[in-house]
Amino acid sequence: MENKRTRIIDIAEELGVSTATVSNVIHGKTKKISDETVHRVQELLEKKQYIPSMAGILLAQNDSRIIGVVVNDHEKYESHALEDAFIASSLNNLSAEIEKAGYFMMVKVTSRWSEISKFASMWNMEGLVVIGFCENDYKKLRDSMRIPFVVYDGYFKEPGRICNIAIDNFDGGFQIGTYFRKKGHRKVLCVSDNATCMDLERYQGFHAAMEEMGADAVERMKRKQSEGIGDDFLMVPMTKHGRRRFYQDNLEKLKKVTAVFAVSDYYAVELIQFLQEHNIKVPEDISVAGFDDSPLCEKVYPTLTAVKQDGKRRAELAVLLLQELKEGKGEGQTITLPVTLVERKSTGQIAQF
Repeated sequence: MENKRTRIIDIAEELGVSTATVSNVIHGKTKKISDETVHRVQELLEKKQYIPSMAGILLAQNDSRIIGVVVNDHEKYESHALEDAFIASSLNNLSAEIEKAGYFMMVKVTSRWSEISKFASMWNMEGLVVIGFCENDYKKLRDSMRIPFVVYDGYFKEPGRICNIAIDNFDGGFQIGTYFRKKGHRKVLCVSDNATCMDLERYQGFHAAMEEMGADAVERMKRKQSEGIGDDFLMVPMTKHGRRRFYQDNLEKLKKVTAVFAVSDYYAVELIQFLQEHNIKVPEDISVAGFDDSPLCEKVYPTLTAVKQDGKRRAELAVLLLQELKEGKGEGQTITLPVTLVERKSTGQIAQF
């Protein structure tokens, strides 16, 4: 049998207060109500699952104080997007900064850009942070929605009216390549599931450092996203099962290198586990480095060398930009944050014979 919906009068009768008191608590008009009564009303509202009704009343006000965070449910996450180390870390930082600014955070996972505007409108959101979609999706969203939004981890050739918080992907790859060279590595691979956008920039930086390209060549590579890839690039399948089978099929190729740069921490950790299962020691036989420096890096053995991006600063900027956009300022900004290399135990000097 379906549960009867809780009404304001039910709450009032159970607590022995007036319906006006309950209504005032719901509407936030509590100046003339004791803290104890407010607490009792709020506690029973939650216990009776009156939260949806409270949300509806809140959203009817001029300012919902809600910021939505939308994550692309990309096929590579295999329906586990929120478990990805980068996504989880980003949400953690965003949650802290959004709350600090006095807002509430709501999260949605979807692969369809068209659902984003419906989500934002339904909850009368004051702004959105959008993660992991492609350039065309962002442009369609900008043209179809009045609510301000910031792109978090996006790639653009022409950002236009869209605010984007990026990181220096090319330099991150370049730092890894430079580090490997200093450690004596020459036979290396870069592992990625695609050769476009951010991952391509990471590979190009890595390749430029390993090849010791001059400044002119590096600038040409930065400008030419269609430059292509070389023999030091290994494109892996997007599914975990597919990657495992791929590594098995390419085990002999892996054994011929002394270092691997994976464009994400997740892929780096996964590769380390595969190598260890096949009695290949890390870093003694093969050094492995990742990208993002998520909490995952400290939870594996050996701990993972990775390119670190400042997640806290990125989240701070996302909230700041949304506030500026709400005031009619800051449209079209692209902010590129620096990255740094964090050395740990998964990489080392090449063995000398």
